[in-house]
Amino acid sequence: MVMEEISISEFKAKCLAILERVRKTKKPVRITRFGKPVAEIVAPSPAQGRKQWIGSMKGTATIQGDIVSPVVDPNDWEALRD
Repeated sequence: MVMEEISISEFKAKCLAILERVRKTKKPVRITRFGKPVAEIVAPSPAQGRKQWIGSMKGTATIQGDIVSPVVDPNDWEALRD
């Protein structure tokens, strides 16, 4: 399969149309400058489904001990002193 080659000036003039053509046809295009390759435009790989980040850690933590009571004795709190 021979890759289509276009000059950088043509690519600049028709950029959006060329990108859309590559997306639809899945055929790559090589961009050249003075006849030498500078870049290749290829169709994107299939999108992989992203997992939801909300809830992604479900089941990975465990509660150890009392999580409701204060860590230190309330009598030691400076704010409660007279």
